[in-house]
Amino acid sequence: MTFYRQVGVVPPKRHTQHRDEQGRLFYEELMGEEGFSGDSSLLYHRGLPTAIVDSTVWALPDQRTFPNHPLRHRHLKLHELFPAAAIAETDVVTGRRLILGNADVRISYVAALRESPLYRNAIGDELVYIEAGTGVVETVFGALRVHPGHHVLLPRATTHRWLPDGPEPLRAYLIEGAGHITPPQRYLSRYGQLLEHAPYCERDLHGPAAPLLATGDDVEVFVKHRPAGEVVGTRMVYAQHPFDVTGWDGCLYPFTFDIADFEPITGRVHQPPPAHQAFAGQNFVVCDFVPRKVDYHPLSIPVPYYHSNVDSDEIMFYCGGNYEARKGSGIGQGSVSVHPGGYAHGPQPGAYERSIGLEFFDELAVMVDTFHPLQLGAAALACEDPGYAWTWSGRGPDSAWI
Repeated sequence: MTFYRQVGVVPPKRHTQHRDEQGRLFYEELMGEEGFSGDSSLLYHRGLPTAIVDSTVWALPDQRTFPNHPLRHRHLKLHELFPAAAIAETDVVTGRRLILGNADVRISYVAALRESPLYRNAIGDELVYIEAGTGVVETVFGALRVHPGHHVLLPRATTHRWLPDGPEPLRAYLIEGAGHITPPQRYLSRYGQLLEHAPYCERDLHGPAAPLLATGDDVEVFVKHRPAGEVVGTRMVYAQHPFDVTGWDGCLYPFTFDIADFEPITGRVHQPPPAHQAFAGQNFVVCDFVPRKVDYHPLSIPVPYYHSNVDSDEIMFYCGGNYEARKGSGIGQGSVSVHPGGYAHGPQPGAYERSIGLEFFDELAVMVDTFHPLQLGAAALACEDPGYAWTWSGRGPDSAWI
C-alpha cells in the first residue's frame, strides 16, 4: 500500500511524546517493510508491544506437499473438504487446509463458523477471498467487515482474528505470499497513485475506520513463521492484549477490495490474462475474472485460445457465474483447476465453437499464476476429480471412453 490513512489520535510529529489524559505515555511501534525502506505505519499502544510471557510450539495443520507427478491437469472440488458436521467446529486460522504451494505462495481453503484465535503470519502477506458467508476481521489496526466477493489484504505480521457472524459458513480462499502483495506496478504512478488505466482506484480500497481498544491479560497469539525454510507455528502469550492501539497512521494497513469493483478491460479480440490482473506477489500474480462484455470483432472467438504459458502454473478458483470455457468438465462453484506449465490448456471440447456470437460472460473466478511450479497439498489429493485430465479427449487410462 502507498495510500496514506490515519485512524484514531496520533501526535502532530512522529517519534515524539504522545500521552493520554492522565499523562501516561503511549508506546510507539513502527510496522514497516523492506528494512525501513518500504511502506510503514506508526501504531500507538497502551502497553509494550514486545511484552510476552510464554512461547510454545503450535502444531500447524498438515503442511506437506507432493509433486504434480505424473504431470497432468487437475480439478479440485474444495467444498468436499469440509462436510457440514465439521464446519461448526472449524475456524479460519487453525482449520485451513493447504491445497497448493511452493516457496513463493501457498493456497489454502477453509469453511468455518467458529471464531478464530488471534493470528499473525510472519512469512508474508495474505490475500483472502471470501467465497461465501459474512463476518468481521479484527486487527491491530481496527476491524474490517467482510462479505462474499471481498478480497482481504492482510500485511505480513498483522495480528488479527476472524469472526464469522452469519448463518452461512465463512468460506475463504487464502493466498499466502512469501513476500508482499501489492497492486501491479504498471497501475501506479512513480509516487504510488493508481493511474487512470488501472481497473480500480483508491476509493475501492477500504481500511479500518476506528481503533478496537481491546483489553485483557495473558492473550495468546498463533504465529506462522519459517525459521529455516520449513513452515512452522508458535503460540506466543502477550502480557496485554495486542489490540490496545489508540491510533495509527501511515501507508501500511489491512484493507478490503470488493471484486464487484474491478472494472474489466475488454477489446475487439480476446484479451490475455494480464488484462484481468488485480494484484502482484513475489513470483506470482492474482487476476479477477468478472462479468463483462466480451470481444466485439465480427469474427471474434470470445473464449480463450489454447495456450502454453510455458513459465507459469495457472490456478483458477471458480466462485460464481457460469464459466463458458469449462462447460462439460464438471467444474462448478468451489472448484479449482490446476493447469501446470509444460503442456497446453484451454477451453473444453465444443466451448470454442459455442462461444462464437456471445456478447457477455457471466462468470466470476480468481486466478493465481505462478512463475515456479506448484506442488499439491494433501487436501488437493483428498478432493481431486480423477477424470478431469481426460475431458479434452473423452478417453482415460482405465477405459476406452469416459
